[in-house]
Amino acid sequence: MPAIRIALIGDYNPTVIAHQAIPKAIELAAGSIGKPVEPTWVGTATIGQDVAGVLSGFDALWCTPASPYASTEGALRAIRFARETGRPFLGTCGGFQHALLEYARNVLGLREVGHAEVDPEAAMPFIAPLSCALVERSGAILFQDGSRIGAIYGKAEAEEEYHCTYGLNPRYEHILSQSQLKIGARDPSGEVRAVELEGHPFFLATLFQPERAALKGKAHPLVNAYIAAAAERRAVG
Repeated sequence: MPAIRIALIGDYNPTVIAHQAIPKAIELAAGSIGKPVEPTWVGTATIGQDVAGVLSGFDALWCTPASPYASTEGALRAIRFARETGRPFLGTCGGFQHALLEYARNVLGLREVGHAEVDPEAAMPFIAPLSCALVERSGAILFQDGSRIGAIYGKAEAEEEYHCTYGLNPRYEHILSQSQLKIGARDPSGEVRAVELEGHPFFLATLFQPERAALKGKAHPLVNAYIAAAAERRAVG
């Protein structure tokens, strides 16, 4: 049985907790579906104009934490590839931030949107410092009624772990209101913590890091659902 191939978009660093956790989370999810899964790190600097040449051999993409990336444009190209080709996509932490940037630029046409961490003078800081930094912290996640992520969890709220200081700038949240990129979850103060793309087989991004459950030996429902979607993609070709 050929392995399901997952591209881990990011710049691997063995000291990053999320990078330690993601392969373990995938292994646990693979066990839940009884199929082999092969994750491969794909550095952002290797993703140039020939995106298909680098990524077409993968069944799904996961844009991982630990930004700024070596190549912001490489990460954005990978996310766009997943979005446009219907490949299952999961973005966590930095992947959440860049999924928002990619959609705003390439779907909504807002070329001036920027990430305050790498472009402090951005005319439109779409990704900005959080009102309260979430470095090695956990907090409640409240799922929106009718959201896909809520259905995956099968409950109204959950507790999740973070390691981040940037998120969607609340000043610009209204921009998403008429788009297909829907808000899937918020924190108790109302700030956005997950988004999901309508009309896509599986496109979810979270500011929190569900992969960390694997460090406690626990499979996570969101990672399980993502790997199941990748398996379905492989099955249908």
